[in-house]
Amino acid sequence: MRWGMVVNLSKCVRCYACIAACRIEHYLPMGVSWPRLMALETNSDRPTVSNYSMRCNHCHDAPCVSVCPTGATYQRDDGIIIIDQNKCVGCRYCVIACPYQNRTFVSKDKDRGFFPGRIQTDFEKAGKQRYPHQAGTTEKCNFCVERIDEGTKKGLVPGQDRDATPACVNTCPARALTFGNLDDPDSEISKLIRENKGFQLHPEYDTDPSIYFIDGPIGSNQEQQPSSQIREESMATGGSN
Repeated sequence: MRWGMVVNLSKCVRCYACIAACRIEHYLPMGVSWPRLMALETNSDRPTVSNYSMRCNHCHDAPCVSVCPTGATYQRDDGIIIIDQNKCVGCRYCVIACPYQNRTFVSKDKDRGFFPGRIQTDFEKAGKQRYPHQAGTTEKCNFCVERIDEGTKKGLVPGQDRDATPACVNTCPARALTFGNLDDPDSEISKLIRENKGFQLHPEYDTDPSIYFIDGPIGSNQEQQPSSQIREESMATGGSN
């Protein structure tokens, strides 16, 4: 069992619904965003823009796990990478080690509230109780692990049943996101990868990400994949925070 996701680049319309869904699901502070969207223009006579929906890749060989000095970052048997905020000491080794810049350090200035200096909204008050975020720790996408665990206890199937599927997948109006079991060759996600030449970002890092991309102008030919440009733009936009 290994949970993963497929992002269909040709379907993504850059509506930010996935980002909004994640913020609502996890009560994210204003300065924190687990998923993010990147626009990448290919080098050609007729440039084409691809929208990359980015989040933690839940790598099979995750550098963030090996560098964590306290064991706060660990990998579950189903492949999901988790951060135990009660063990995180805020050293940010994982932020540096992540080659995809998909981790965020929650500093005090990133959790100043939606309206700094004014009363908290009901949404913020609810978040403090239901999904508290600890300043001085690192956070990232967790594939909505709470939904997965609660759903599977009820016999639901992640990727098929909404109550057991990540919020971003449920919310995407273009159905650009697909979630499922990468170890099952008959699962929808495995078929999409196999039939559409699915590719991972930065395969040269040998991290084996659990997120694949398909059907984009980039990726149809692996030799043309400008992974270095993706990283450069991410750095320019401050991806890792």
